[in-house]
Amino acid sequence: MQRFQYYIDGEFLDGEARFQSIDPATGDVWAEMPEAREADVDRAVDAAEKALYEGPWAKMTATQRGKLLYRLADLVAANARKLAELETRDTGKIIRETSAQIAYVADYYRYYAGIADKIEGSYLPIDKPDMDVWLRREPVGVVAMVVPWNSQLFLSAVKIGPALAAGCTMVVKASEDGPGPLLEFARLVHEAGFPAGVVNIITGFGPSCGAVLGGHPKVAHIAFTGGPETARHVIRNSAENLASTSLELGGKSPFIVFADADLESAANAQVAGIFAATGQSCVAGSRLIVEASVKDAFLSILKRKAEAIRIGSPLDMATEVGPLATKRQQDHVTALLDKSIASGARLITGGQKPDGVGYYFPPTILDCDGVNSPSLAEEFFGPVLSVVSFESEAEALRLANDTRYGLASGVFTQNLTRAHRLMKGIRAGVVWVNTYRAVSPIAPFGGFGLSGHGREGGLAAALDYTRTKTIWLRTSDDPIPDPFVMR
Repeated sequence: MQRFQYYIDGEFLDGEARFQSIDPATGDVWAEMPEAREADVDRAVDAAEKALYEGPWAKMTATQRGKLLYRLADLVAANARKLAELETRDTGKIIRETSAQIAYVADYYRYYAGIADKIEGSYLPIDKPDMDVWLRREPVGVVAMVVPWNSQLFLSAVKIGPALAAGCTMVVKASEDGPGPLLEFARLVHEAGFPAGVVNIITGFGPSCGAVLGGHPKVAHIAFTGGPETARHVIRNSAENLASTSLELGGKSPFIVFADADLESAANAQVAGIFAATGQSCVAGSRLIVEASVKDAFLSILKRKAEAIRIGSPLDMATEVGPLATKRQQDHVTALLDKSIASGARLITGGQKPDGVGYYFPPTILDCDGVNSPSLAEEFFGPVLSVVSFESEAEALRLANDTRYGLASGVFTQNLTRAHRLMKGIRAGVVWVNTYRAVSPIAPFGGFGLSGHGREGGLAAALDYTRTKTIWLRTSDDPIPDPFVMR
């Protein structure tokens, strides 16, 4: 059995308490994890604060910070296979996805390495002749980062990279479900040469770790990825320290297919959008909104593709869909599916948990036309697609926006003017046209409504980890007149 440690102030520690991690493909215990509690959180935040203001990190130039990020990127690339295997083992995410994703994670760190010395201030043409005024962008402070179990290395990179580029220090809380890859990543941070206390990585449970971290008086900013209900607790908790927040939450993303679309191409994108990562993706295209005249033809293509998907061991490169990450998640998907079918949704394919060990669930398609199904409103976070049809562009847009979420969306059409109208009309932070699930370190990512606020990726993310300082310099040599002497 593997034993992991957390990383605080440049040291690898066991902690007083430990808990077991489950392999979702087998249901067996495979590793022991350190459980951080209040004293551990205090130590980590204190280390981050000291590094921010007193240590060598505080004296580094932006270019020096960038060089450390380049070194970290190279180490991630060199260790991608090991990290991918750990993420697959601990979360069930298939190895073909973790391998590709972690190789791309290195590019995120390289991008922010280049950004580090390009976070600029400005000079203001102030309306006073004897004053010069500048704006400086400085690190926002100690950042608390809370990362979920799905794609931990990617979802931490989009926080750690820009925060380090901006000069912040941080405490990263890996999810208690599958923290192994992020705890192993700490060894690469250490090897890259980041000063002690700059990056601290822990794991633990909500009340004794996450809540203590988010409400800590020395935390200035909270970067959270997860669900809306937990995000509400994060925001309430931040009332203790008035920390700013960036929240990347869930979604019920619309996937709109018009009759003029290339149906085979759109079907491939839909399969990737809902069944990749076993549907455990915040941007999953979980609501198919298809033009009525091609609905049957499109569903026929999707059904064929869904039933051909290979389910198996996540460590097998031939596997296309692996297990869900936890038994809790498997139970949630099953319960919501049962509730949706009871409401009148029609099962087209899937829906039955396969026999055997592990937290598996098959690719599933529900026809929800004319039905007020829970599956259209609630997030499965699993491989379940809900389908409705439309007759007009206006109806398609209404259906797309009929959600409290607003993270991502997809539009498939050959009509360019229609695509432009929908780009403007869809209320979501990301609109993909004739593609889906494309990301880049250069492009900001984030949502509206219950999908959160703030952006990850691009220069915008690095600026979110800064605060503006205004500096006034009087340029006149004349004495300042006595304000109480009338002239």
